[in-house]
Amino acid sequence: MALVEVEVTNGVAQLELNRPDAANAFDLETAREFGTAVAGAASDVDVRAILVTGAGPRFCAGGDVASFVTASDPPAYVEQLATELDVSFRALAAVEKPVVAAVQGAVAGAGLSLMLSADVIVSAPATRFVFAYPGIGFTPDCGLSYLLPRAVGQQRALSFALTGVPWTASEAVEWGLVSQIADDPGARARDLAAGFAAGPSRALGQARRLLRQGWDMSRAETGAEEARTIAEMVKGDEAQRLIARFVSR
Repeated sequence: MALVEVEVTNGVAQLELNRPDAANAFDLETAREFGTAVAGAASDVDVRAILVTGAGPRFCAGGDVASFVTASDPPAYVEQLATELDVSFRALAAVEKPVVAAVQGAVAGAGLSLMLSADVIVSAPATRFVFAYPGIGFTPDCGLSYLLPRAVGQQRALSFALTGVPWTASEAVEWGLVSQIADDPGARARDLAAGFAAGPSRALGQARRLLRQGWDMSRAETGAEEARTIAEMVKGDEAQRLIARFVSR
């Protein structure tokens, strides 16, 4: 049984965490399978959008604490897991294709970082979002210290991290942690991903790249990269087809 199931349908690659009995928590083997799945979806020319899901009642509980306990060298294991998982999440965030996530039940710890590596996040109404790390004496990993304040603002991020109070789905939408709520988040997320795959996927992928890179670039660098990218896009078949349609209306 694969720890990360991959299915490509109509241009959408669905990457599903498949450890439902462990709340889809990441051990080292799962982290490596996820990294392989992301690399495959990124390089597959037939994939035009990516959908990230978690099997069972909970999306992702973060790191697998049981695997920390049984490791022969827990500090080395935790560092290796955090490092390899961070590489996979950064790779997902860097894919030049739109990424949608469907979340349900609980999203905790590194599961938040995974979720925030997607562009559009659909949550079930009863989902709870939990910082989780201090509960086992840990600190954030997988880029959460970078991603969370950018999503919800510094003061909300600090309150979330320090108080340990979970956020509801409605709070998560209000504060910018997730995009929308749906009774069937999997179905809604699949519809969104299918729409991205059927639409101007290359333009959407470059837009997500520019918006994500903007945090690490100056205003001048951003403008220059935008100009370079839009000039490159004009050469593509996608833009040529859509421009011709636009001017012929």
